[in-house]
Amino acid sequence: MALTDHQQREIAEARAETRPTLRATVPALEEILHQPMAVLDHGFVRVIDYMGDDAAVVQAARVSYGRGTRKVSEDRGLINYLMRHRHTTPFEMCEIKFHVKLPVFVARQWIRHRTANVNEYSARYSVLDREFYIPAPEQLAAQSAVNRQGRGAVLEGAEAEEVLAILRRDAAQTYDDYLWMLNEAEEGGAVDSARAGLARELARMNLTLNVYTQWYWKVDLHNLLHFLSLRADPHAQYEIRVYADAMMEAVRRWVPMVHDAFLDYRLGAATLSGKMLEVVRRMLDGETVEQAGSGLGAREWRELMAMLGR
Repeated sequence: MALTDHQQREIAEARAETRPTLRATVPALEEILHQPMAVLDHGFVRVIDYMGDDAAVVQAARVSYGRGTRKVSEDRGLINYLMRHRHTTPFEMCEIKFHVKLPVFVARQWIRHRTANVNEYSARYSVLDREFYIPAPEQLAAQSAVNRQGRGAVLEGAEAEEVLAILRRDAAQTYDDYLWMLNEAEEGGAVDSARAGLARELARMNLTLNVYTQWYWKVDLHNLLHFLSLRADPHAQYEIRVYADAMMEAVRRWVPMVHDAFLDYRLGAATLSGKMLEVVRRMLDGETVEQAGSGLGAREWRELMAMLGR
């Protein structure tokens, strides 16, 4: 990920500007405020602003007037209790705003999470940059034979080279056509003064889904954790999971107690159905339970065995 000189100056200016405040600040998050965390080949995640910290969650749960004088261990215990029992309202008292640069096809998957405030770069108003996501060779995989929305074996050799060549060629060609329709020139080029050019809102429809877009994404902590529980999961698509991983680092810096509770009670936890729990009880009683007599379907049985490491 390469930033332009102008972008680097903007970041430096933002980090140089400080303001006195009485609100809670978090030094570990302040260290990376405004700075981009590189994701994929041209993407990034930046924390732009935030409100609240671990103490704000505790304050909301206790409905106290100040930050309180309880011990850190008591605050951690309360946060663990809230996370464990899914008492989510106190987590909604904290908010964070990200600036994200991401491929359009990732954005269309991401926008399914409808619990944030989003403002996206407008291709009706501005010309998109010539930047496209081209997967690393190890991310080129065939369709999974058992999962309709997953990947199988990695492509190799001539087939992989041809796929990469197609992706690069099509992205370059559609962008060249996009500029031609706009009658826009890249730096140092010339425009055709005899043509008016097509409107931006129409010309953009020819671009490939791997072109990069940008948005500001503001969300409360509860809904951010829900997003991360799905997108930081190993089963999530790689191209959105790496964004979730970068945001997890921001959460770790911002609310470390909440982060630890989230790892323990959400990401590192497993949910059992009533029938699954009954199978576990039978196993604990010493019974040998097979799928045929378990009352579970084949998929649910496989999921339970995976949870139990069997």
